[in-house]
Amino acid sequence: YDAGLLVFFVTGWTLMVFAMMLPTSLPLIAMFQAMTRDRADHKLLVGLLIAGYVGVWAWFGVAVHLGDLALHRVTEQSVWLSGNYWVLGSTVLMLAGAYQFTPLKYHCMEKCRSPLSFIISHWTGKSEKMQALRLGLHHGVFCVGCCWPLMLLMFAISSGNIGWMLVLGTVMAIEKNLPWGRRVSKPLGVFLVVWGLGLGLNAQFDPF
Repeated sequence: YDAGLLVFFVTGWTLMVFAMMLPTSLPLIAMFQAMTRDRADHKLLVGLLIAGYVGVWAWFGVAVHLGDLALHRVTEQSVWLSGNYWVLGSTVLMLAGAYQFTPLKYHCMEKCRSPLSFIISHWTGKSEKMQALRLGLHHGVFCVGCCWPLMLLMFAISSGNIGWMLVLGTVMAIEKNLPWGRRVSKPLGVFLVVWGLGLGLNAQFDPF
């Protein structure tokens, strides 16, 4: 196993998190910055918050990379999967769509959509540096719980494609931050499930 490849992947994944996910959490970051701006170490505290948040996504990236490697090994050992590679993309799309209807998705999304109450419940002003880091970690966990299937779509569609990064990042920002964002979740889920089914049907009936 090439550890250098893992480092390269996690670095690229982290940059993608900065581009796609960090902007969706700007309301919480801005609110935390406003609450701590009178402190001499407020920049450090905000930095620790961001580090905790990005760190959770980085670990999720490691899990995704290892899972992707395992999936490729299974595919290489299966004649059927090797000849029906569309199954993977179709499955990811339908999985992402189905998750849009789960209670866990909405629980995590509500946590992300209430930055003030989230900060108050995690910030007492004691052990400030550790609490700032934990605040970022906990927010990252809920953000992963809310958005991980949509991030996986980058693998099903085209990892690193700037256009899709902008589209998916915008969708996640709308879901998490706009008052009517929750209304987007179920229609998006239907769209993804239908897309996944359509991909599978097209692959089965396409003679080429």
